[in-house]
Amino acid sequence: RYVGFTTQSVQKRLDEHNSGKSIHTNKHKPWKCVVYIQFEDRLKAEQFETYLKHGSGHAFAKKHFW
Repeated sequence: RYVGFTTQSVQKRLDEHNSGKSIHTNKHKPWKCVVYIQFEDRLKAEQFETYLKHGSGHAFAKKHFW
């Protein structure tokens, strides 16, 4: 599972992960998108990403997304 933030299109970011451009995600490819959430407010998107990566956000994601 990967939780991330991007300002580009989701498909473009997914393509980058699957082409091996990121050394951190390269060993787990191929990636597929299960859920994506789009925010109009960048700060809220970053805060939600942080939430999903910590504490109760893990439980929330497990219950609702995976």
